Amino acid sequence: MEKPLKKKPTPAPTSWGKVAKWYDETVEQTGSYQQDLILPNLLRLMEIRKGERVLDLACGQGLFSRAFHAAGAKVIAADISRELIDIGKEKSQKEIDFHVASAHSLPFLAKGSIDKVAIVLALQNIEDMNATLAECARVLTPRGRAYLVLNHPAFRIPKESSWGFDEKSKVQYRRVDRYLSSLKIEVNMHPGSDTGEKTISFHRPLQAYAKALAKQNFCICRLEEWNSTRKSEKGPRAQAEDRARSEIPLFLTIEAQKMATAS
Repeated sequence: MEKPLKKKPTPAPTSWGKVAKWYDETVEQTGSYQQDLILPNLLRLMEIRKGERVLDLACGQGLFSRAFHAAGAKVIAADISRELIDIGKEKSQKEIDFHVASAHSLPFLAKGSIDKVAIVLALQNIEDMNATLAECARVLTPRGRAYLVLNHPAFRIPKESSWGFDEKSKVQYRRVDRYLSSLKIEVNMHPGSDTGEKTISFHRPLQAYAKALAKQNFCICRLEEWNSTRKSEKGPRAQAEDRARSEIPLFLTIEAQKMATAS
């Protein structure tokens, strides 16, 4: 007797389409980490040359896509959210080739057709990381590069890390309750509010990213940690808060190069 086919698990609901307008306004505003911290550092790392083909994967509403285009790249941008892609198209005025697509399936791109791939604050929201990195490897040219910007996996673990303050020593510290375990965590799309809109975040330790990249024949060639430059308002804890902010990074960025294989 034939065994019944097992049902494939339903993919986690990670699209930000339901909050597209809020997300666009948050990311685009002056003072956002995307605008003030991540964008200038990412452009510095990527060193985009005129005419390079750059893929902005899980592009959201296209903030980084537009910056890559302004730097001289031919930009292809993809996101699973049609709502965010529609906003991106409206803002870019047909300068960028936008697609609604899952990060692990890019049939509109030929093998070896992309020079650089950027995945900004999105890989932690993608369930099938291995398939996504495999697709990046497929579309990249030999020696092409991938740039992964992550919420720092050692210090920013949803529901398993938090700030604390030691009154005796007057030190603000970061508490981490779990790190090495890979976790699937439901989080609020609107931090600090209770709108009911949820998404899924996937915590993975740093070694998981290194192993996944190596499996797809990527070599990590640079790693940077970016901390907040914001300052606290005057108060009894301001100095301790600023010190902690300068010492404990918010974001981790990995630059990985696709290694050429023998033909």
